[in-house]
Amino acid sequence: MSSAPRIAVGGILHESNTFCPRLTGLDAFNGRATCRGDEVEAEFGDAAHEVGGFLAGAREHGLELVPTLVANATPSGTVADEAFEALTGELIERVQGAGRIDGLLLALHGAMVAQSHPDADAEILRRLRRELGADLPIVVTHDAHANVAVEEVELCSALVIYKEVPHVDQRERGRQAARIMGRIVRDGLRPAQAIEKPPMLYNILFHDTNKPPMLPLVAELKRLEREDSRILAASAAVGYQYADVPQMGPSIVVVTDGDRGLARQEARRLADLMWDHRQQMSIELPEAAEAVQRARRADRLPAVLVDLGDNIGGGSAGDGTVLLAELVKQGASAFAAAIYDPEAVSEAFRTGVGGRFDAEIGGKSDSLHGDPVRIRGRVKLLYDGKYIETAARHGGMRYLDQGATAVLQIGNSNEPDASFVLLNSKRHPPFSLGQLTSAGIQPQQLRVIVVKAAVAFRAAYEPVAGTIIPVDTSGLTAVNPRRFTYARARRDLFVTGLARAR
Repeated sequence: MSSAPRIAVGGILHESNTFCPRLTGLDAFNGRATCRGDEVEAEFGDAAHEVGGFLAGAREHGLELVPTLVANATPSGTVADEAFEALTGELIERVQGAGRIDGLLLALHGAMVAQSHPDADAEILRRLRRELGADLPIVVTHDAHANVAVEEVELCSALVIYKEVPHVDQRERGRQAARIMGRIVRDGLRPAQAIEKPPMLYNILFHDTNKPPMLPLVAELKRLEREDSRILAASAAVGYQYADVPQMGPSIVVVTDGDRGLARQEARRLADLMWDHRQQMSIELPEAAEAVQRARRADRLPAVLVDLGDNIGGGSAGDGTVLLAELVKQGASAFAAAIYDPEAVSEAFRTGVGGRFDAEIGGKSDSLHGDPVRIRGRVKLLYDGKYIETAARHGGMRYLDQGATAVLQIGNSNEPDASFVLLNSKRHPPFSLGQLTSAGIQPQQLRVIVVKAAVAFRAAYEPVAGTIIPVDTSGLTAVNPRRFTYARARRDLFVTGLARAR
Protein backbone atom coordinates (compact mmCIF):
# COMPACT_ATOMS: atom_id res chain seq x y z
CA MET A 1 0.00 0.00 0.00
CA SER A 2 1.52 3.34 -1.06
CA SER A 3 2.06 6.06 1.51
CA ALA A 4 -0.01 9.26 1.51
CA PRO A 5 1.28 12.08 -0.71
CA ARG A 6 3.49 14.40 1.32
CA ILE A 7 2.64 18.07 0.83
CA ALA A 8 4.70 20.92 2.26
CA VAL A 9 2.81 23.91 3.69
CA GLY A 10 4.24 27.41 3.89
CA GLY A 11 3.47 31.06 3.48
CA ILE A 12 4.66 34.65 3.68
CA LEU A 13 1.85 37.20 3.94
CA HIS A 14 2.15 40.96 3.89
CA GLU A 15 0.11 43.79 2.38
CA SER A 16 2.59 46.55 1.57
CA ASN A 17 1.57 50.21 1.39
CA THR A 18 4.25 51.78 -0.80
CA PHE A 19 3.14 55.29 0.17
CA CYS A 20 4.18 54.61 3.77
CA PRO A 21 7.69 56.05 4.30
CA ARG A 22 8.64 53.44 6.92
CA LEU A 23 10.07 50.11 5.79
CA THR A 24 8.73 46.86 7.25
CA GLY A 25 11.61 45.02 8.89
CA LEU A 26 12.05 41.44 9.98
CA ASP A 27 10.90 42.29 13.52
CA ALA A 28 7.39 42.98 12.15
CA PHE A 29 7.09 39.25 11.40
CA ASN A 30 7.95 38.19 14.95
CA GLY A 31 4.39 37.99 16.30
CA ARG A 32 2.50 34.89 17.26
CA ALA A 33 1.13 34.43 13.72
CA THR A 34 4.62 33.65 12.43
CA CYS A 35 5.10 29.93 13.03
CA ARG A 36 7.50 27.16 12.18
CA GLY A 37 7.10 23.41 12.03
CA ASP A 38 4.70 21.99 14.60
CA GLU A 39 3.76 25.51 15.74
CA VAL A 40 1.72 25.89 12.54
CA GLU A 41 -0.87 23.29 13.58
CA ALA A 42 -1.18 24.78 17.07
CA GLU A 43 -1.73 28.33 15.78
CA PHE A 44 -3.81 27.71 12.67
CA GLY A 45 -5.54 24.37 13.21
CA ASP A 46 -8.79 25.94 14.43
CA ALA A 47 -8.34 29.34 12.76
CA ALA A 48 -10.58 30.76 10.02
CA HIS A 49 -7.44 31.20 7.90
CA GLU A 50 -6.39 29.51 4.67
CA VAL A 51 -3.58 27.67 6.46
CA GLY A 52 -6.24 26.21 8.75
CA GLY A 53 -8.06 25.26 5.54
CA PHE A 54 -4.91 23.57 4.20
CA LEU A 55 -4.76 21.46 7.35
CA ALA A 56 -8.46 20.56 7.27
CA GLY A 57 -8.40 19.87 3.53
CA ALA A 58 -5.38 17.62 3.88
CA ARG A 59 -7.24 15.43 6.35
CA GLU A 60 -10.26 15.31 4.04
CA HIS A 61 -8.20 14.20 1.02
CA GLY A 62 -5.66 11.90 2.62
CA LEU A 63 -2.63 14.16 2.32
CA GLU A 64 0.25 14.17 4.75
CA LEU A 65 1.17 17.78 5.42
CA VAL A 66 4.66 18.94 6.34
CA PRO A 67 4.48 22.47 7.85
CA THR A 68 7.51 24.65 7.16
CA LEU A 69 7.26 28.43 7.72
CA VAL A 70 4.17 30.64 7.85
CA ALA A 71 5.10 34.31 8.36
CA ASN A 72 2.58 37.13 8.88
CA ALA A 73 2.89 40.85 9.59
CA THR A 74 0.31 43.60 9.96
CA PRO A 75 -0.05 45.69 6.77
CA SER A 76 2.54 48.46 6.68
CA GLY A 77 5.22 49.92 4.42
CA THR A 78 7.39 48.26 1.79
CA VAL A 79 9.20 45.17 3.09
CA ALA A 80 12.91 45.76 3.62
CA ASP A 81 15.15 43.64 1.39
CA GLU A 82 16.83 42.19 4.46
CA ALA A 83 13.49 40.88 5.76
CA PHE A 84 12.41 39.61 2.34
CA GLU A 85 15.66 37.74 1.79
CA ALA A 86 15.63 36.22 5.28
CA LEU A 87 12.04 35.00 5.09
CA THR A 88 12.21 33.74 1.51
CA GLY A 89 15.52 32.03 2.20
CA GLU A 90 14.15 30.33 5.31
CA LEU A 91 10.99 29.20 3.49
CA ILE A 92 13.01 27.60 0.69
CA GLU A 93 15.46 26.02 3.13
CA ARG A 94 12.66 24.50 5.19
CA VAL A 95 10.83 23.18 2.11
CA GLN A 96 14.05 21.65 0.82
CA GLY A 97 14.69 20.13 4.24
CA ALA A 98 11.25 18.53 4.41
CA GLY A 99 12.45 15.38 2.67
CA ARG A 100 10.49 13.91 -0.21
CA ILE A 101 7.51 16.08 -1.03
CA ASP A 102 4.90 15.67 -3.74
CA GLY A 103 3.61 19.24 -3.71
CA LEU A 104 3.51 22.60 -1.93
CA LEU A 105 0.49 24.50 -0.57
CA LEU A 106 1.56 28.12 -0.32
CA ALA A 107 -0.24 31.07 1.30
CA LEU A 108 0.86 34.39 -0.19
CA HIS A 109 -0.97 37.67 0.27
CA GLY A 110 -0.52 38.84 -3.32
CA ALA A 111 0.15 42.50 -2.49
CA MET A 112 3.59 42.24 -0.92
CA VAL A 113 6.20 44.68 -2.20
CA ALA A 114 9.90 44.50 -1.31
CA GLN A 115 12.48 47.21 -1.90
CA SER A 116 14.06 45.40 -4.84
CA HIS A 117 11.00 43.42 -5.89
CA PRO A 118 7.74 45.26 -6.65
CA ASP A 119 6.22 41.84 -7.42
CA ALA A 120 7.50 40.18 -4.25
CA ASP A 121 4.99 37.31 -4.32
CA ALA A 122 5.97 36.43 -7.88
CA GLU A 123 9.63 36.62 -6.86
CA ILE A 124 9.02 34.05 -4.11
CA LEU A 125 7.49 31.73 -6.72
CA ARG A 126 10.41 32.32 -9.11
CA ARG A 127 12.90 31.29 -6.45
CA LEU A 128 10.87 28.28 -5.41
CA ARG A 129 10.68 27.11 -9.02
CA ARG A 130 14.42 27.61 -9.44
CA GLU A 131 15.15 25.45 -6.42
CA LEU A 132 12.34 22.88 -6.60
CA GLY A 133 11.99 22.48 -10.34
CA ALA A 134 9.27 23.15 -12.87
CA ASP A 135 7.25 19.99 -12.26
CA LEU A 136 6.48 20.14 -8.53
CA PRO A 137 2.79 21.05 -8.03
CA ILE A 138 2.45 24.39 -6.23
CA VAL A 139 -1.06 25.56 -5.34
CA VAL A 140 -1.21 29.14 -4.06
CA THR A 141 -3.81 31.16 -2.18
CA HIS A 142 -4.11 34.95 -2.33
CA ASP A 143 -5.96 37.64 -0.43
CA ALA A 144 -8.77 39.31 -2.38
CA HIS A 145 -6.72 42.52 -2.19
CA ALA A 146 -3.95 40.97 -4.25
CA ASN A 147 -2.32 42.85 -7.11
CA VAL A 148 -1.68 39.70 -9.11
CA ALA A 149 1.33 39.68 -11.42
CA VAL A 150 0.54 37.90 -14.68
CA GLU A 151 3.66 35.75 -14.31
CA GLU A 152 2.25 34.15 -11.16
CA VAL A 153 -0.24 32.03 -13.12
CA GLU A 154 2.69 30.68 -15.11
CA LEU A 155 4.75 29.91 -12.01
CA CYS A 156 2.12 28.06 -9.96
CA SER A 157 -0.10 25.10 -10.77
CA ALA A 158 -3.26 26.80 -9.52
CA LEU A 159 -4.12 30.12 -7.88
CA VAL A 160 -7.12 30.37 -5.52
CA ILE A 161 -8.20 33.82 -4.24
CA TYR A 162 -10.52 34.68 -1.36
CA LYS A 163 -13.99 35.44 -2.71
CA GLU A 164 -15.36 37.44 0.20
CA VAL A 165 -14.63 40.95 1.47
CA PRO A 166 -14.61 41.07 4.47
CA HIS A 167 -12.53 37.88 4.26
CA VAL A 168 -14.75 35.37 6.04
CA ASP A 169 -14.06 32.56 3.54
CA GLN A 170 -10.31 32.16 4.00
CA ARG A 171 -10.55 28.71 5.56
CA GLU A 172 -12.79 27.49 2.73
CA ARG A 173 -10.33 28.77 0.14
CA GLY A 174 -7.57 26.82 1.89
CA ARG A 175 -9.72 23.71 1.76
CA GLN A 176 -10.36 24.37 -1.93
CA ALA A 177 -6.62 24.66 -2.58
CA ALA A 178 -6.00 21.37 -0.75
CA ARG A 179 -8.78 19.73 -2.77
CA ILE A 180 -7.12 20.80 -6.03
CA MET A 181 -3.75 19.57 -4.74
CA GLY A 182 -5.32 16.21 -3.88
CA ARG A 183 -6.59 15.79 -7.43
CA ILE A 184 -3.19 16.71 -8.85
CA VAL A 185 -1.13 14.29 -6.77
CA ARG A 186 -3.67 11.46 -6.61
CA ASP A 187 -5.47 11.64 -9.96
CA GLY A 188 -2.81 13.14 -12.22
CA LEU A 189 -4.86 16.31 -12.83
CA ARG A 190 -2.99 18.95 -14.84
CA PRO A 191 -4.74 22.30 -14.22
CA ALA A 192 -4.78 25.07 -16.81
CA GLN A 193 -5.37 28.65 -15.76
CA ALA A 194 -5.76 32.11 -17.26
CA ILE A 195 -5.66 35.66 -15.92
CA GLU A 196 -7.27 38.87 -17.11
CA LYS A 197 -6.65 42.30 -15.60
CA PRO A 198 -9.37 44.90 -16.33
CA PRO A 199 -7.65 48.30 -16.75
CA MET A 200 -9.20 50.00 -13.74
CA LEU A 201 -8.55 51.00 -10.17
CA TYR A 202 -11.26 49.21 -8.19
CA ASN A 203 -11.76 51.63 -5.33
CA ILE A 204 -11.64 50.11 -1.86
CA LEU A 205 -15.02 51.61 -0.91
CA PHE A 206 -16.68 49.16 -3.30
CA HIS A 207 -14.89 45.98 -2.24
CA ASP A 208 -17.74 44.78 0.00
CA THR A 209 -18.90 41.54 -1.62
CA ASN A 210 -22.18 41.58 0.30
CA LYS A 211 -23.37 44.50 -1.83
CA PRO A 212 -23.39 45.49 -5.51
CA PRO A 213 -21.40 45.90 -7.63
CA MET A 214 -19.28 42.99 -6.31
CA LEU A 215 -22.17 40.87 -5.01
CA PRO A 216 -23.45 39.62 -8.41
CA LEU A 217 -19.92 38.98 -9.68
CA VAL A 218 -19.08 36.82 -6.67
CA ALA A 219 -22.39 35.00 -7.13
CA GLU A 220 -21.34 34.22 -10.71
CA LEU A 221 -17.93 32.91 -9.54
CA LYS A 222 -19.67 30.56 -7.13
CA ARG A 223 -22.19 29.47 -9.76
CA LEU A 224 -19.41 28.56 -12.18
CA GLU A 225 -17.61 26.43 -9.62
CA ARG A 226 -20.85 24.79 -8.54
CA GLU A 227 -22.36 24.03 -11.95
CA ASP A 228 -19.38 23.42 -14.26
CA SER A 229 -17.23 20.50 -13.13
CA ARG A 230 -14.47 21.61 -15.48
CA ILE A 231 -13.91 24.79 -13.43
CA LEU A 232 -11.72 24.12 -10.40
CA ALA A 233 -11.57 27.73 -9.20
CA ALA A 234 -12.93 31.08 -10.37
CA SER A 235 -11.59 34.12 -8.57
CA ALA A 236 -11.81 37.90 -8.65
CA ALA A 237 -9.16 39.93 -6.85
CA VAL A 238 -10.25 43.51 -6.31
CA GLY A 239 -6.66 44.72 -5.95
CA TYR A 240 -4.91 47.04 -3.53
CA GLN A 241 -4.76 50.71 -4.49
CA TYR A 242 -2.07 51.70 -1.98
CA ALA A 243 0.73 49.89 -3.83
CA ASP A 244 2.33 51.86 -6.64
CA VAL A 245 3.44 48.85 -8.71
CA PRO A 246 2.96 47.83 -12.36
CA GLN A 247 0.52 45.02 -11.47
CA MET A 248 -1.74 47.22 -9.31
CA GLY A 249 -5.41 46.67 -10.05
CA PRO A 250 -8.07 43.94 -10.13
CA SER A 251 -7.65 40.49 -11.64
CA ILE A 252 -9.77 37.58 -12.75
CA VAL A 253 -8.17 34.11 -12.48
CA VAL A 254 -9.89 30.95 -13.72
CA VAL A 255 -8.48 27.46 -13.15
CA THR A 256 -9.81 24.51 -15.17
CA ASP A 257 -9.17 20.77 -15.33
CA GLY A 258 -6.77 21.19 -18.25
CA ASP A 259 -8.84 23.22 -20.72
CA ARG A 260 -6.80 26.38 -21.27
CA GLY A 261 -9.23 27.69 -23.87
CA LEU A 262 -12.10 27.50 -21.39
CA ALA A 263 -9.99 29.23 -18.75
CA ARG A 264 -9.26 32.11 -21.14
CA GLN A 265 -12.87 32.35 -22.30
CA GLU A 266 -14.33 32.54 -18.79
CA ALA A 267 -11.60 34.88 -17.51
CA ARG A 268 -12.34 37.33 -20.32
CA ARG A 269 -16.09 37.13 -19.76
CA LEU A 270 -15.74 37.74 -16.04
CA ALA A 271 -13.26 40.56 -16.61
CA ASP A 272 -15.83 42.26 -18.87
CA LEU A 273 -18.39 42.01 -16.06
CA MET A 274 -15.94 43.62 -13.65
CA TRP A 275 -15.06 46.36 -16.16
CA ASP A 276 -18.75 47.22 -16.39
CA HIS A 277 -18.73 48.08 -12.67
CA ARG A 278 -16.74 51.27 -13.27
CA GLN A 279 -19.80 53.44 -13.90
CA GLN A 280 -21.35 52.39 -10.58
CA MET A 281 -18.45 53.63 -8.46
CA SER A 282 -19.07 57.27 -7.61
CA ILE A 283 -19.75 58.59 -4.13
CA GLU A 284 -19.69 61.73 -1.99
CA LEU A 285 -18.27 61.39 1.50
CA PRO A 286 -18.40 63.78 4.47
CA GLU A 287 -15.27 65.19 6.04
CA ALA A 288 -14.64 64.88 9.78
CA ALA A 289 -16.72 67.80 11.12
CA GLU A 290 -19.83 66.92 9.14
CA ALA A 291 -19.43 63.21 9.85
CA VAL A 292 -19.30 63.77 13.62
CA GLN A 293 -22.38 65.99 13.40
CA ARG A 294 -24.23 63.24 11.52
CA ALA A 295 -23.17 60.66 14.09
CA ARG A 296 -24.36 62.80 16.98
CA ARG A 297 -27.74 63.31 15.27
CA ALA A 298 -28.17 59.66 14.27
CA ASP A 299 -31.38 57.96 15.39
CA ARG A 300 -30.01 54.45 15.01
CA LEU A 301 -27.15 53.80 17.42
CA PRO A 302 -24.34 53.21 17.75
CA ALA A 303 -23.09 55.28 14.84
CA VAL A 304 -19.81 53.93 13.46
CA LEU A 305 -17.44 56.52 11.99
CA VAL A 306 -15.05 54.90 9.52
CA ASP A 307 -11.65 56.64 9.46
CA LEU A 308 -10.74 55.73 5.88
CA GLY A 309 -7.49 57.69 5.85
CA ASP A 310 -6.09 55.78 8.84
CA ASN A 311 -7.09 52.26 7.82
CA ILE A 312 -4.72 50.03 9.81
CA GLY A 313 -5.62 47.02 7.68
CA GLY A 314 -4.45 49.00 4.67
CA GLY A 315 -1.06 49.85 6.16
CA SER A 316 -1.74 53.15 7.93
CA ALA A 317 -0.32 54.29 11.26
CA GLY A 318 -3.29 53.69 13.56
CA ASP A 319 -2.63 56.83 15.60
CA GLY A 320 -4.71 59.24 13.54
CA THR A 321 -6.56 61.81 15.62
CA VAL A 322 -8.75 63.65 13.10
CA LEU A 323 -12.02 62.09 14.26
CA LEU A 324 -11.08 61.95 17.95
CA ALA A 325 -10.19 65.65 17.90
CA GLU A 326 -13.51 66.48 16.26
CA LEU A 327 -15.47 64.41 18.79
CA VAL A 328 -13.76 66.25 21.65
CA LYS A 329 -14.22 69.62 19.94
CA GLN A 330 -17.95 69.05 19.46
CA GLY A 331 -18.44 67.81 23.00
CA ALA A 332 -19.61 64.36 21.94
CA SER A 333 -20.40 61.80 24.63
CA ALA A 334 -20.60 58.01 24.92
CA PHE A 335 -18.00 57.43 22.21
CA ALA A 336 -15.09 55.00 21.90
CA ALA A 337 -11.94 55.30 19.83
CA ALA A 338 -8.79 53.17 19.70
CA ILE A 339 -5.41 54.88 19.22
CA TYR A 340 -2.01 53.29 18.70
CA ASP A 341 0.35 55.05 21.09
CA PRO A 342 2.95 53.00 23.03
CA GLU A 343 4.20 56.12 24.84
CA ALA A 344 0.75 56.95 26.15
CA VAL A 345 0.24 53.32 27.19
CA SER A 346 3.43 53.52 29.26
CA GLU A 347 2.19 56.74 30.85
CA ALA A 348 -1.11 55.10 31.76
CA PHE A 349 0.67 52.11 33.31
CA ARG A 350 2.82 54.50 35.36
CA THR A 351 -0.35 56.28 36.48
CA GLY A 352 -2.13 53.07 37.47
CA VAL A 353 -5.79 52.06 37.50
CA GLY A 354 -7.95 54.80 38.98
CA GLY A 355 -5.30 57.47 38.48
CA ARG A 356 -5.83 60.74 36.62
CA PHE A 357 -4.49 60.81 33.07
CA ASP A 358 -3.59 64.12 31.44
CA ALA A 359 -1.43 63.90 28.32
CA GLU A 360 -1.35 64.27 24.55
CA ILE A 361 -2.08 61.10 22.60
CA GLY A 362 -1.82 60.02 18.97
CA GLY A 363 -0.53 61.97 15.99
CA LYS A 364 3.05 60.87 16.59
CA SER A 365 3.86 58.57 13.65
CA ASP A 366 3.70 61.24 10.96
CA SER A 367 2.06 64.54 10.05
CA LEU A 368 -0.61 63.02 7.79
CA HIS A 369 -3.22 61.91 10.29
CA GLY A 370 -3.77 64.83 12.66
CA ASP A 371 -1.97 66.40 15.60
CA PRO A 372 -1.69 64.94 19.12
CA VAL A 373 -4.87 65.45 21.16
CA ARG A 374 -4.91 66.39 24.85
CA ILE A 375 -6.97 63.86 26.81
CA ARG A 376 -7.92 64.27 30.45
CA GLY A 377 -9.57 61.35 32.17
CA ARG A 378 -9.17 58.38 34.45
CA VAL A 379 -7.30 55.13 33.81
CA LYS A 380 -10.13 52.59 33.91
CA LEU A 381 -8.28 49.40 32.91
CA LEU A 382 -4.79 48.09 32.20
CA TYR A 383 -4.28 44.66 30.62
CA ASP A 384 -2.15 42.66 28.17
CA GLY A 385 -4.45 43.27 25.18
CA LYS A 386 -4.83 39.61 24.24
CA TYR A 387 -8.12 37.96 23.32
CA ILE A 388 -9.61 35.11 21.27
CA GLU A 389 -11.94 35.46 18.27
CA THR A 390 -14.07 32.36 17.75
CA ALA A 391 -16.06 33.54 14.71
CA ALA A 392 -14.90 33.81 11.10
CA ARG A 393 -13.62 37.34 10.76
CA HIS A 394 -11.50 39.29 8.28
CA GLY A 395 -7.91 38.10 8.59
CA GLY A 396 -8.88 34.65 9.79
CA MET A 397 -6.83 34.75 12.99
CA ARG A 398 -8.07 33.23 16.26
CA TYR A 399 -5.51 34.41 18.82
CA LEU A 400 -5.25 38.20 18.73
CA ASP A 401 -2.94 40.62 20.50
CA GLN A 402 -3.05 44.43 20.51
CA GLY A 403 -0.18 44.65 22.97
CA ALA A 404 -0.22 46.19 26.41
CA THR A 405 -3.43 48.21 26.49
CA ALA A 406 -4.88 51.01 28.58
CA VAL A 407 -8.50 52.17 28.67
CA LEU A 408 -9.08 55.81 29.50
CA GLN A 409 -12.51 56.96 30.65
CA ILE A 410 -13.54 60.50 29.86
CA GLY A 411 -16.33 61.82 32.04
CA ASN A 412 -17.67 60.91 35.45
CA SER A 413 -17.83 57.17 36.10
CA ASN A 414 -21.41 57.51 37.34
CA GLU A 415 -22.58 59.04 34.09
CA PRO A 416 -24.00 56.83 31.34
CA ASP A 417 -22.48 59.22 28.80
CA ALA A 418 -18.86 58.42 29.65
CA SER A 419 -16.54 58.00 26.67
CA PHE A 420 -13.54 55.71 26.27
CA VAL A 421 -10.18 55.94 24.53
CA LEU A 422 -8.46 52.60 24.12
CA LEU A 423 -4.67 52.98 23.84
CA ASN A 424 -2.79 50.03 22.41
CA SER A 425 0.92 49.39 21.97
CA LYS A 426 0.61 47.32 18.78
CA ARG A 427 -1.08 48.50 15.59
CA HIS A 428 -4.29 46.49 15.63
CA PRO A 429 -6.99 46.64 12.93
CA PRO A 430 -10.64 46.53 14.09
CA PHE A 431 -11.50 43.15 12.61
CA SER A 432 -13.08 41.86 15.84
CA LEU A 433 -15.41 43.33 18.45
CA GLY A 434 -13.10 41.62 20.91
CA GLN A 435 -10.82 44.62 20.68
CA LEU A 436 -13.46 46.52 22.66
CA THR A 437 -15.25 43.81 24.61
CA SER A 438 -12.00 42.35 25.98
CA ALA A 439 -11.43 45.81 27.48
CA GLY A 440 -14.86 45.90 29.09
CA ILE A 441 -16.35 48.26 26.49
CA GLN A 442 -19.81 47.22 25.27
CA PRO A 443 -20.45 48.59 21.75
CA GLN A 444 -24.24 48.47 22.09
CA GLN A 445 -24.09 50.96 24.98
CA LEU A 446 -22.21 53.60 22.98
CA ARG A 447 -23.47 56.38 20.75
CA VAL A 448 -20.41 56.68 18.50
CA ILE A 449 -17.57 54.26 17.67
CA VAL A 450 -14.53 55.18 15.57
CA VAL A 451 -12.99 52.38 13.49
CA LYS A 452 -9.78 52.77 11.50
CA ALA A 453 -10.75 50.67 8.53
CA ALA A 454 -12.52 50.63 5.15
CA VAL A 455 -14.60 47.47 4.62
CA ALA A 456 -12.97 44.72 6.71
CA PHE A 457 -14.56 45.86 9.98
CA ARG A 458 -18.07 45.15 8.69
CA ALA A 459 -18.11 41.42 9.46
CA ALA A 460 -17.74 42.24 13.15
CA TYR A 461 -19.45 45.63 13.45
CA GLU A 462 -22.42 45.50 11.07
CA PRO A 463 -24.45 43.22 13.38
CA VAL A 464 -24.30 45.81 16.18
CA ALA A 465 -24.09 49.09 14.24
CA GLY A 466 -27.13 51.29 13.90
CA THR A 467 -25.53 53.69 11.40
CA ILE A 468 -22.27 53.46 9.45
CA ILE A 469 -20.65 56.67 8.18
CA PRO A 470 -17.50 56.38 6.00
CA VAL A 471 -15.43 59.56 6.37
CA ASP A 472 -13.16 61.18 3.80
CA THR A 473 -10.12 61.63 6.06
CA SER A 474 -6.60 62.25 4.78
CA GLY A 475 -3.73 59.85 5.36
CA LEU A 476 -1.78 56.91 3.99
CA THR A 477 -5.01 55.11 3.11
CA ALA A 478 -7.12 58.05 1.93
CA VAL A 479 -9.99 56.66 -0.11
CA ASN A 480 -9.61 59.12 -2.98
CA PRO A 481 -6.81 57.86 -5.25
CA ARG A 482 -6.37 61.39 -6.61
CA ARG A 483 -4.68 62.27 -3.32
CA PHE A 484 -1.72 60.10 -4.41
CA THR A 485 0.89 60.33 -7.14
CA TYR A 486 1.45 57.01 -8.93
CA ALA A 487 4.75 56.57 -10.77
CA ARG A 488 4.88 52.83 -11.52
CA ALA A 489 1.23 51.84 -11.89
CA ARG A 490 -0.27 51.40 -15.36
CA ARG A 491 -1.12 54.70 -17.03
CA ASP A 492 -4.28 53.38 -18.70
CA LEU A 493 -6.21 52.60 -15.49
CA PHE A 494 -9.72 53.95 -15.24
CA VAL A 495 -9.95 55.77 -11.91
CA THR A 496 -13.35 55.98 -10.24
CA GLY A 497 -15.00 59.35 -9.87
CA LEU A 498 -14.89 59.85 -6.15
CA ALA A 499 -15.56 63.11 -4.45
CA ARG A 500 -12.71 65.56 -4.91
CA ALA A 501 -10.24 65.84 -2.05
CA ARG A 502 -11.30 68.80 0.05
